[in-house]
Amino acid sequence: MTAPDAIVLGGGLHGLSAALHLARRGRRVLVLEKDRVGAHASGWSAGGVRSLGRDLAEVPLAVESLALWHRIAELVGEDCGFRATGQVKLAENDAEMELLAARADRLRAAGWAHEEPVDRAELRRLLPAVAPHCVGGLVVRGDGFATPYRTTLAFRRALETAGGVVQEGRRVIAAQRRGSLWFLRTAIGEPVSAPILVNASGAWGPRLARHLGEGIPARFAAPMMMLTDAMPPFVTPVVGATGRPLSFKQLENGQVMIGGGHRGVGDLEAGRARLDIPRLAYSARTALELFPLLRSTRIAHMWAGLESIMPDEIPVIGLSTRFPGLVHVFGFSGHGFALGPIVGRIVADLALDGATDLPIAAFRPERFAGGVVSTALPQPAG
Repeated sequence: MTAPDAIVLGGGLHGLSAALHLARRGRRVLVLEKDRVGAHASGWSAGGVRSLGRDLAEVPLAVESLALWHRIAELVGEDCGFRATGQVKLAENDAEMELLAARADRLRAAGWAHEEPVDRAELRRLLPAVAPHCVGGLVVRGDGFATPYRTTLAFRRALETAGGVVQEGRRVIAAQRRGSLWFLRTAIGEPVSAPILVNASGAWGPRLARHLGEGIPARFAAPMMMLTDAMPPFVTPVVGATGRPLSFKQLENGQVMIGGGHRGVGDLEAGRARLDIPRLAYSARTALELFPLLRSTRIAHMWAGLESIMPDEIPVIGLSTRFPGLVHVFGFSGHGFALGPIVGRIVADLALDGATDLPIAAFRPERFAGGVVSTALPQPAG
């Protein structure tokens, strides 16, 4: 391709979405992915598309992104397996139900009415197979789920149709701003340059930031998931719990996907994750206690993907305060998949206009103390 106007580091959903929105605004975009598209968090996600239970700072983005999911084929040319099944957060006792009702009240006070408390009778209408001790819940009827890897590939195809270029297996080993351009050196191939650089490197995003002298604290983790054998249909909405970690859904083929935040052990250098079987067993027991008919099936597959986790567990989305033409977008802390469509638009707004019309102040990169670090011994971008 001719010299790009923007280089996006990271071939996950957020990087591809940012690249697509930039390309749709007439920019020549190059995506550099160190492994392959969707190799980490985006390809291994549970695929939940929820506005339910979001941090209050995320709610405006989640609601806007949900609207895009409901017409996702207009954006990327296919439905990405999106199904608006609804999502339910269970209450297992009266105290948990009081917490959920208070949450709905806080949202209404802030102007949001999408989270609906439901009583025991409505919970059982929505979830006939739920354990009898559950007393109610909180519901968003327009939420749902999509197919993660299919979605990531759909964004890639839409980007390439719009003229963008994706290069896999190109790990960035050095980045520097000189004059009006970013200059990047990769482990293979010629150096590349562009006026705009988007750091959508997921678990490796903080490394690039440190390489540039920006201290954005984050750790990385390996969220784990399980998949059962196929079962007859028994649950339609995506299900979460209030008092213990759970993400639970039944796919169209009958398999049940179980997760909820338990994390394995990640190796950032190798780009691999190792399962923590006792934690997975805890997830399985939680699902079994809430849906006893799972006794009739078995676990068929288990996996984990690498993700960056911020101290406050909400992402970094914003312009660098130190360098022009640099946008950081990472740290989605295990719940970024649903935000992918709208985050791409926000990144394009920031890169091209310097601002966006959506409220993102809570996600600014400089919100952490000590936002500039020494570059004497920079960590290579990867």
